[in-house]
Amino acid sequence: MKRCLVLGGGGFIGSHLTRALLEHGYYVRCFERPHTGARCPQAIEHPNFELFQGDFVNPLDLACALEGVDVCFHLVSTTLPKSSNADPAFDVETNLLGTVRLLTQAVKSGVTKVIFVSSGGTVYGVPQAVPVPETHPTNPVCSYGIAKLAIEKYLALFHQQHGLDYAVLRLANPFGEGQRAESGQGAVAVFLGRILRGETLEVWGDGSVIRDYIYIEDVVTALLLSIDLKGSERLFNIGSGRGHSINEVLDVLERTVGQPAIRRYRSGRSFDVPTSVLCIESARRSLGWSPKVDFEEGVERFAAWMKRELAAQSLQAIGGYSG
Repeated sequence: MKRCLVLGGGGFIGSHLTRALLEHGYYVRCFERPHTGARCPQAIEHPNFELFQGDFVNPLDLACALEGVDVCFHLVSTTLPKSSNADPAFDVETNLLGTVRLLTQAVKSGVTKVIFVSSGGTVYGVPQAVPVPETHPTNPVCSYGIAKLAIEKYLALFHQQHGLDYAVLRLANPFGEGQRAESGQGAVAVFLGRILRGETLEVWGDGSVIRDYIYIEDVVTALLLSIDLKGSERLFNIGSGRGHSINEVLDVLERTVGQPAIRRYRSGRSFDVPTSVLCIESARRSLGWSPKVDFEEGVERFAAWMKRELAAQSLQAIGGYSG
């Protein structure tokens, strides 16, 4: 039984990954900030689950969390694309230096593999060709993407110098159950929450910006396949291979929930590239992976979950819900 550490295991992607690892028979240690906990409550009582609370930028916490671990999933990020340019030094000090310390300790602790969740939407910058392959030039336009790219380079360096195996998954825009509308990250989640609550939503630009959206179940499958990956390829785009404009996303959400989206269009943002769709042929070939849930089906599942969550919150607010 391999022992897996999931850094950021209480977050959106991490909670789904934690649950899947347990279902596949792995021992899982979830690393999260104090008072955050795991988002999947069924994991807490699982005999192969351990919750470790600590600070990613604290070397002692990392050393303790990595003890006895075979595979480390690195899902932690202290910044967002939209805010990273406001304080690049913080981005470097926490994400980049924090990861270098993590890799140094991983070597000392005997970790055999690190699987890093990178960003397919920011590391390439403005695409010269669509869909974007892994060989595309990397010219990020935000600090978030630069830090992700630098981490990828350090993973390659530690593999060369210390034999630490690794895999990098450059994700498109993941969405699905468990993603919080109030987090401000993830267009599908934010828009869906606002539509269901009858609130006005803001669209940056004219709504023509195109993105690649991937359902969380397919993301987790790719992460699981990365554990036993063999061969020289270690860098993979993980997306749907299809693009949807913001306006198209809103149209699908409106049809799914049967409610109109109250749209307010604002000036575009400088770091938003006009089109980002990932080529996923390398993942098909080397991981044996391909997305199984299309955008519309994923939205239907997500909307059903969010409706239940909002209903439960409403009952709880009026004192009629205790669970």
